[in-house]
Amino acid sequence: MRITSELICQAADLLNGFVGFNRKTGQHIVRFSEDSFGMDVADDNITPTCEFVWQASDGDTMTLKRALIQLLLDQNIDDRLNITEPLRVYMSRGELPEICAVRRCVNS
Repeated sequence: MRITSELICQAADLLNGFVGFNRKTGQHIVRFSEDSFGMDVADDNITPTCEFVWQASDGDTMTLKRALIQLLLDQNIDDRLNITEPLRVYMSRGELPEICAVRRCVNS
């Protein structure tokens, strides 16, 4: 199967869970319910994992950040996070530039 930028972006949008920044430890942590973070993570700092991996650039453009995906990989819960082959290929191809894309909310 040929892995395209479109497949990689789709895989990023299918990530599961929520990421929050723990102020006490200074680390990002992953949970699978917004309610399970506790008092060390501020409510306004809890981000769906599929949004966490994207960083705003110019205007509507966002960049799929390898460093943020690596934070998820370091959790060693790939199956629960739904990290699939397109994201693994993206991570293994560090010599290629990061993907930049225009992202918009689409109502179905």
